[in-house]
Amino acid sequence: MLSSHLYATPDINSNNTYEVELLFFYETGCPHCARINDFLNNRIKPNYPVAIKEYEIHNPDNAYLLNLLAIIYNSKVNVPMVFVGDNFIYGDKRISLRKIEEAVRKALRTQAPSPLSRLAEYKGGLQQHLTLPAVIGTAVVDAVNPCACAVLTILLTSILLASKKRNRVIGAGFAFTTSTFISYLLMGFGLFRAIQFAGVQRIVYTIVAILAILIGLWNIKDYFWYGRWFSTIEVPKSWRPKLQRITSSITSVPGAFSVGFLISLFLLPCTSGPYVVIIAMLSKSTTQMHAIPLLLLYNLIFVLPFIIITLIVGLGFTSTERVDEFRLARLEKLHLATGLLMFALGTTMITLVLTGKI
Repeated sequence: MLSSHLYATPDINSNNTYEVELLFFYETGCPHCARINDFLNNRIKPNYPVAIKEYEIHNPDNAYLLNLLAIIYNSKVNVPMVFVGDNFIYGDKRISLRKIEEAVRKALRTQAPSPLSRLAEYKGGLQQHLTLPAVIGTAVVDAVNPCACAVLTILLTSILLASKKRNRVIGAGFAFTTSTFISYLLMGFGLFRAIQFAGVQRIVYTIVAILAILIGLWNIKDYFWYGRWFSTIEVPKSWRPKLQRITSSITSVPGAFSVGFLISLFLLPCTSGPYVVIIAMLSKSTTQMHAIPLLLLYNLIFVLPFIIITLIVGLGFTSTERVDEFRLARLEKLHLATGLLMFALGTTMITLVLTGKI
């Protein structure tokens, strides 16, 4: 039990009929949570008109609710965690206990609504800022990225020259595609969790919005003045010989699977722009539970050209040379499409920040 003399004497009018709602998220067996529970039951409940709602986070619904509230309150996810009025408090240090009591007193003075009332604001506002068309549109632009398609073409060419077996080409293409899908999905999910658990969604969101605008303008530059300076969605020329040496030495299906992970790291500078923008948007506007299917969809679209190239080359409908010619002939238009989309996304994100909607 906690000593009550450490805290201010309640000055709330006993005739006040308003009851504040407090949400308490805890984990069974957590000693810090037990300390907060004692404080709520021995200090807050006897002295203030408060309704305490408890949520054990091992329950999936409760974990989902905690993630949702963390997004709305722009906080990191932690336990023990208390939401009351406009405030969130985590931890069990003495300063945290004082903050809980102060938040309760403030909520009573202002007759603050339940934190759960802010869920309607989230559903009606934030989720609309990240639409399914935005995810799909960005993934489509990223999917026809010349970096990844070029590497796959080189890989398939080397396997055709080495074995002449179409089934090996198909196997290697799908192995490369699978490893690229896995690596990008894991990197995306890891970045999403890092942003959310660090509690810096708004900061990252703003930085990425500015980055999206810059990437967009640079790609539009490549449409009008292609070849000048550095290109944002192509492998730097100095890297190309090394990439060609790596891929040309691979002639087996296991080798193609292994090289997919390695190449994914090489390709990050020229393929990560649209992906990072979408991850930043997801981290600010959705929960982990909702982000996973969207990341899966994004990466499925991203690797779809790999599947198509693998099949049309492996089944003999075309050659790798024609695939590469097709890619090169449309580079400038691809830069323009990427530039316009990234600029539009970045501008929308900045507008939401400046108008206080994010």
